[in-house]
Amino acid sequence: MDKGSAHKRPIFSIALITAVVALVLYLIVRTSLFVLADYVWYEKSIALLLLFAEFFIMLHAFGYFLNLYHVLHRDSAPRQISMDEVPELTDYPPVAIIVSSFKEPLDIIEGTLTCFYNLTYPNKHVYFLDDTRYDRPGDDPEQMRRYREQIDALCERIGVNLFRRSWRGAKAGMINDFLDFIEGHPKPGFTFHSFEESFALKREKEKYIIVFDADMNPLPDFVDPLVAFMEANPTLAFIQTPQYYTNFETNRVARASGLQQAVFYEYICEGKSEQDAMFCCGTNVIFRREALMDVEGFDESSVTEDFATSLKFHARGWSSAYLNKICAFGMGPEDLGAYFKQQFRWALGTVGLFRTIVGAFVRNPRMLSASKWWEYFLSGTHYFVGWALLIMMTTPVVYLFFETPSYFVRPEIYALFFLPYFILTMTLFIYSMAQRRYGFKELGSGIVLQAITLPVYLRASLLGIIGVKGTFGITPKGGSTSLPLIKLWPQILLAAICVASIGWGISRLYFERDAIWAVTVNMVWCVYHAGLLSAVIYFNHPEEDGA
Repeated sequence: MDKGSAHKRPIFSIALITAVVALVLYLIVRTSLFVLADYVWYEKSIALLLLFAEFFIMLHAFGYFLNLYHVLHRDSAPRQISMDEVPELTDYPPVAIIVSSFKEPLDIIEGTLTCFYNLTYPNKHVYFLDDTRYDRPGDDPEQMRRYREQIDALCERIGVNLFRRSWRGAKAGMINDFLDFIEGHPKPGFTFHSFEESFALKREKEKYIIVFDADMNPLPDFVDPLVAFMEANPTLAFIQTPQYYTNFETNRVARASGLQQAVFYEYICEGKSEQDAMFCCGTNVIFRREALMDVEGFDESSVTEDFATSLKFHARGWSSAYLNKICAFGMGPEDLGAYFKQQFRWALGTVGLFRTIVGAFVRNPRMLSASKWWEYFLSGTHYFVGWALLIMMTTPVVYLFFETPSYFVRPEIYALFFLPYFILTMTLFIYSMAQRRYGFKELGSGIVLQAITLPVYLRASLLGIIGVKGTFGITPKGGSTSLPLIKLWPQILLAAICVASIGWGISRLYFERDAIWAVTVNMVWCVYHAGLLSAVIYFNHPEEDGA
């Protein structure tokens, strides 16, 4: 929490403990009601699915509360890094600033490379890793030739070292090939052009590697404190910093996706860092080259190579940290097509790695501490949220249409324990984020955007769990377009079903008198879910007035 909130900590701690107690009590009651219910097999199956969905949501809520606890009580334990105590930097070891790009727009690349030269750190070498495939079938050869010449001219004009290689392994493969290059044993097929004036004077290999996405622009003081922390903590493999989107003022999708990121980059990342369980997010991050070489580079088997490599670091005994200071800014996805593509890649890679996490735990449970296993389990299962949402959205529909009493066994008992849990957890979440100056309306837009991404999470998690690896793809930038409604049919169909069930519920209230409470509450849930899903139309027109 903020320093000014220190006097509120006892009250906050009590609220946190109360919320956890309410959560546990609710699960105990729900499980007891399920076990005692006199259901036939198909009703029992639906009830069990709902119980699993609720357990999933509450497990991750509990994980959030634990991170809140670690942040709240971190003053009583030594912290790895804090901007309040930046170590003195007496030496300036060489640093490689790199950005790997796959056919990114030239104006975005130029803005990023220009920002690199505003960095105040003196002993830096800037590299542009051009990972564009110039021989890909279907591309216009003349257009690709011109693009390559423009990249060459841009790097020469700005004074940036340009590295290319024979294409393989997308971003992870490119960075690994670059690491081999600076180690002095490059793979065949590489080309390197030194356009940096001071490069000829370089005498040492870079000790640290700083990685940016092509649209991320660092602030001038990005490097100095990170190198200072790395120098003071020789076991740190990397330090992650947050992502901050600047294209949010008139774009609904960019704003909501940025607020989703904010929830993650506040207490969740801080809590993970306090437990030495932070994982890399792929950009705005500094690596120790020695650590990268120790784990044999980035993991090329996953489209979320950053997350997978973090597990390798921790398995080898390296530490990680998170610095909650906005050090760079970039662009978020500007329409649903770009956002869905980004989320599909993240979900596919993360769920795929979950299989690796489970396998590693079974083979060697002592490889990581209990707290690290817990954090990796939470992160690896996050994108199963699509299944939990689907179950929770369809269960009241099933009740209203088919009178399957799986949603409430004893409505009055359910409400007695649900309402305290719901009110306490939502109040705690909203209050904690308000301490970081995020309002309820802002947080709500992020929650809604996640809900309408349900079909993407379903498909990605299903493919990820059966072992489909997928291919790396950049998030489109530089303009927004609306998707054809046919591509949004899952959200629209599910919203329509919720609306139909509301109508059927009204008829039940009129003609039936023995289940008024249960029917009413399930109708309320259907109204809520229909509202969430229909927001897909709102977000499908991302540009607001004044854009």
